[in-house]
Amino acid sequence: MRAHLLFLFFYCSIGLYSVFAANGSIDEFSTLLAIKSSLIDPLDQLKDWKNSTNLDKSSSPHCRWTGVLCNSLGLVERLDLSNMNLSGVVTDQIQDLRSLSELNLSNNCFSSELPKALGNLSSLKRLDVSQNNFVGSFPAGLGGFPGLQSLNVSSNNFEGLIPDDLGNASALESLDFRGSFFEGSIPSSFKNLHKLKFLGLSGNNLTGNIPVELGQMSSLETIIIGYNQFEGGIPAEFGNLSNLQYLDLAVGTLSGPIPEELGQLKKLTTVYLYQNSFGGKIPPEIGNLTSLVYLDLSDNQISGEIPYEVAELKNLQLLNLMCNNLSGLIPEKIGELRKLEVLELWKNSLIGSLPFNLGRNSPLQWLDVSSNFLSGEIPPGLCASGNLTKLILFNNSFSGSIPMSLANCSSLVRVRIHSNRLSGSIPIGLGTLPKLQRLELATNNLSGEIPQDFTLSTSLSFIDVSRNRLDSSLPSSILSIPTLQTFIASSNNMQGKIPDQFQDCPSLYVLDLSYNHFSGIIPQSVASCEKLVNLNLRSNQFTGEIPGAIATMPTLSILDLSNNSLVGRIPENFGSSPALETLNVSYNKLEGPVPNTGILMTINPSDLIGNAGLCGAILPPCSQGSISPPRHSKAHIKHIVVGFVVGISVILAAGIVVFTVRQIYRKWYLCSYSFTDWFKKNNSEWPWRLVAFQRLHFTSADILACIKESNVIGVGGTGIVYKAETQRPHTAIAVKKLWRSEAADVETGDDLFAEVNLLGKLRHRNIVRLLGYLHNEADVMMLYEYMPNGSLGAALHGKQAGNMLVDWVSRYNVALGVAQGLAYLHHDCHPPVIHRDVKSNNILLDSDFEARIADFGLARTMLHKNETVSMVAGSYGYIAPEYGYTLKVDEKSDIYSYGVVLLELLTGRMPLDPSFGESTDIVEWVRRKVNSKAAPEAALDPDIAGQCKHVQEEMVLVLKIALLCTAKLPKERPSMRDVITMLGEAKPRRKSICQSWGYTANKEKLIFAHSPVLGLL
Repeated sequence: MRAHLLFLFFYCSIGLYSVFAANGSIDEFSTLLAIKSSLIDPLDQLKDWKNSTNLDKSSSPHCRWTGVLCNSLGLVERLDLSNMNLSGVVTDQIQDLRSLSELNLSNNCFSSELPKALGNLSSLKRLDVSQNNFVGSFPAGLGGFPGLQSLNVSSNNFEGLIPDDLGNASALESLDFRGSFFEGSIPSSFKNLHKLKFLGLSGNNLTGNIPVELGQMSSLETIIIGYNQFEGGIPAEFGNLSNLQYLDLAVGTLSGPIPEELGQLKKLTTVYLYQNSFGGKIPPEIGNLTSLVYLDLSDNQISGEIPYEVAELKNLQLLNLMCNNLSGLIPEKIGELRKLEVLELWKNSLIGSLPFNLGRNSPLQWLDVSSNFLSGEIPPGLCASGNLTKLILFNNSFSGSIPMSLANCSSLVRVRIHSNRLSGSIPIGLGTLPKLQRLELATNNLSGEIPQDFTLSTSLSFIDVSRNRLDSSLPSSILSIPTLQTFIASSNNMQGKIPDQFQDCPSLYVLDLSYNHFSGIIPQSVASCEKLVNLNLRSNQFTGEIPGAIATMPTLSILDLSNNSLVGRIPENFGSSPALETLNVSYNKLEGPVPNTGILMTINPSDLIGNAGLCGAILPPCSQGSISPPRHSKAHIKHIVVGFVVGISVILAAGIVVFTVRQIYRKWYLCSYSFTDWFKKNNSEWPWRLVAFQRLHFTSADILACIKESNVIGVGGTGIVYKAETQRPHTAIAVKKLWRSEAADVETGDDLFAEVNLLGKLRHRNIVRLLGYLHNEADVMMLYEYMPNGSLGAALHGKQAGNMLVDWVSRYNVALGVAQGLAYLHHDCHPPVIHRDVKSNNILLDSDFEARIADFGLARTMLHKNETVSMVAGSYGYIAPEYGYTLKVDEKSDIYSYGVVLLELLTGRMPLDPSFGESTDIVEWVRRKVNSKAAPEAALDPDIAGQCKHVQEEMVLVLKIALLCTAKLPKERPSMRDVITMLGEAKPRRKSICQSWGYTANKEKLIFAHSPVLGLL
């Protein structure tokens, strides 16, 4: 009887549990729909999350939805919504998923707060909300989850304290809170996390001492807690972390000696302590770290000698001790390390020679010992493995000859061995190294000639052999190296004529042959070097006249022809040279009047001195005989003057006609009124057709009723933009009516549809959304979501300037948003999309001041590399310099334009601000500021940077990124993915308002003051 009762009870229990589970499954169906309703899903990734009257909810249909994984009872165990471009709000109803053990919301666009209801998901084992923009404090309560194993909230905008109760999550194995704004100290309760293997807290605003209790976390394998503002030193208790493999405390404010107890960590493979204030000596116990692979103690205040025990680290691949106060010898046995790839010891006070066997026994790739007091010969086996890419030895006292073995090192990219005492000749073979880009041999005692094989190079971009004892002449085609940008051979004993082969110098922008014995005439063909910026031929023996064609060189800024034997007059057209800023023709044999135009009106008289025959302009007046033109030319001059007056009159008349016609046309177009229609009133027009890309709550009639002049909000190169407001429900949209084209036919899909076809395929939060379009026989109107805050250009330079984007964080967010949009176009679209008209007026700001890239009228898809176009497109001030003459379409032109937008955000000035002076744009203006003696902060917008030291430092980091983006050479500009990475490193780590910090002046330190971005830049 009792057995029967037990069986009945057991049977009923199972039945009730099944009923409850079934009901729970139905409830979770509704919960998931509620979660979806609070999300913004622009890519419609959750399109299968929908209700239907035909669904049998008891069969758990939600278990087949995207990202949902259920258990055998139909209850949701795993919810993975990562990488879906989602935004919106995570609703509190997520707490109703009682069986949820894994939640992944990573790599989305959330910018709301996480719900406190997460603290009720007691079954949770793994939570990942990384790579979003979540704000507010992190919810408390998760420490009470007995099964919680992994918690990743990295790369967000959380603030406040790290919840102390996380120390109660005894099962936790991975805790990643990197890259937010958490403050306060590390909770001492973390000592209870005995199973924790990964601890990541870097990139926050944490303060105080590193708790000694962390030394009790015996399972720890990885500690990454740099990029904070900790005080004091490394706790000696870290020596108890016997399982520790990775220790990263880089970039912070730690001080004191490196504890010798770290030598007890036998499993340690990586130690990054760079960019702190550690002092004292390197403990010899570091030689006990037998597993160590990477050791970086750079940018500290470490003194004393390099302990010879370092040479016992047999697995060492990277040794970086640069920028310290080290002295003494480099241990000879470092040359015996068989796995060493990178050795950086620059900017110390080391003496003696390099280890003789350095590179013979290891795959050495990078050697930098510059700015020390080293001497002796360069070891011959540095490239024995064939891996050496960078050899940097400058500012030492190395002697002897350059090893011949380097001429066979095909992996070399940079050789910088200037400012030493090297002698002998330049080895034959360097010119044929396939990857060598930079060769700096200046300020040595080298003799002989420049090897002829330099002319065979296909990679050299920078050659500096100045201040040596080289003689003979230049190789005949040395200046025709296709990649050569800078050639400096000044202060030698070179002679002969300059090779007349300048037609083939496509990249040359600096040529310095000063202080030699060159003779003959200056070739006319030098003017064919269209990129030449600096030409220095001073202190030679040149004769003949100054070639007049030099004045027409489009980029020539500095010209020094002084101390030669040049004759004749200064060419009349020098005053109208398009870019010339510095001219020195002193100490020649020039004569005649100095042209009184352009730069010659303000030239320093010392730049003309030593030419007895010169007169006029800023010099003493010329005698009548020296300025009278020949008689037979007077009539010719009269004809020129008459022709000039007639020509100007014709041009003015034509301009007035064009202006009048354009005004009439614009008035006609704004009113949507056609003269042709006026003559064809009886003909029926084609009807307007609305094509929607999503559900719309308005009709074509609603839109057409708003197309009137009073609603115009902008006029651009491809059309007029109207604001259209509709009722029931109230909706505001932007309508772009494309300019009419006689040749374009809407029905055949010609150029009128280019922007429509392209934008209809693009989906990204930082690209303006195309809702649909209207068209009839002759016109197209594009329908966009309306951006209430207008364009970035108006916010920075318009009537609202000073009321919008008034702090650095908001401007930084705009910069990051534009970068993310361009990265999507360049890297995530197939084929890539090149915008071709990136400018502040084409960047719109939504209600939250989120940036949206707009106006794709000039955009192109890049099907093949190095595509060309038939004409220059874009806006002046934003066009990359190479675009004007190559007409190549690639992403590098967009990156240049983006760099200009960055400079606008940083300086508050327009790209062609009149205050810059004639022929100077914002890029050149900023470069002058940065290169002058003034601090780079002088270029920043004073209303944004103000007197806030930390804001100025943050802005200077982004300024360096902007200068990279606007590099003259396209190949020197980073990709947009690299830009996003650098912007991430330069992310403001605090609010931008000074007085909100409460830090005293002497304590205020920016944690990114020594960012790795600086090393990259």
